[in-house]
Amino acid sequence: MVTRRLSLKGVIMRPKSPRIAVRAVIVEDGRLLMVNAWHTAKSDLMCAPGGGVEVGSSLPANLAREVHEETGLTIEVGPPCLVNEYHDAPSQFHQVEVFFRCVIVPGTLRPEVWHDAEAVVTERRWLTAEELARVPHKPDSLGAVAFGAGGVSYDPLEPLMR
Repeated sequence: MVTRRLSLKGVIMRPKSPRIAVRAVIVEDGRLLMVNAWHTAKSDLMCAPGGGVEVGSSLPANLAREVHEETGLTIEVGPPCLVNEYHDAPSQFHQVEVFFRCVIVPGTLRPEVWHDAEAVVTERRWLTAEELARVPHKPDSLGAVAFGAGGVSYDPLEPLMR
């Protein structure tokens, strides 16, 4: 059911549609690849690499592009493992994220220096489960999904910031 509100001029307005994003769960040698969520001092929050999808491109193709832009790595996209939602009521920001298990393509160069084309990602870190537990990150269930048994998890609507 679509919620509709009347504006002051009597025109029917619809709420903003949720933004769709994709994220990569890449675990190597017992460590999960994480990147900074903001390029500003707004927060020290970390997240899995990925980003918003572009219309007309599949979710895996979007994810491979985003990961390459943000880390310089080439990946193979595997099955989905987590669906997560964020909502920030004041800004009406609502994002639905689909996380996929991924591996780095064998032989891929691992650049020491990389530059995110959009200058959002300025830090990337490989974290063990113990290190991840001590680092601010979203979604809250990411560690259990990355380091736990397989299957698909759904992390219900949660606030964007802690």
